[in-house]
Amino acid sequence: MNIAIASDHAGFELKKYIVRKLEKDGYRVKDFGPESDSSVDYPDFGHIVASAVENKAEVLGILICGSGNGICMTANKHSGIRAALCWTAEISSLARQHNNANILCLPARFVSKMLAGRIVDSFLSSKFEGGRHQKRVDKIPC
Repeated sequence: MNIAIASDHAGFELKKYIVRKLEKDGYRVKDFGPESDSSVDYPDFGHIVASAVENKAEVLGILICGSGNGICMTANKHSGIRAALCWTAEISSLARQHNNANILCLPARFVSKMLAGRIVDSFLSSKFEGGRHQKRVDKIPC
């Protein structure tokens, strides 16, 4: 499975940790930046990952910023993107199972590396249930 990942400066350290974890777990990871913790604008990186997921170049995406909100809002501006801000493993699992989320957004300033790892694992191991949830997902695009 391919994973597209990016962050802003606030999420840089957590992103590095998650990239190492994913590669160790056997995932192919495309890191879209940034390359340091110097100040950057989260939309610049959120749009890149959302485009990669939207265009099917990568299967799923992970975006990280300080609160997770800004980068999540950015990604959700893209048609076909269902980005979910998750701060527990259960929420990330439900985002995949019920909402067919294709981008996980993490709040770097509010989750530990260990918790973030569990959230990522839960997101990636969960599958969309379809059924009654499909009709709801179909109603998301305007």
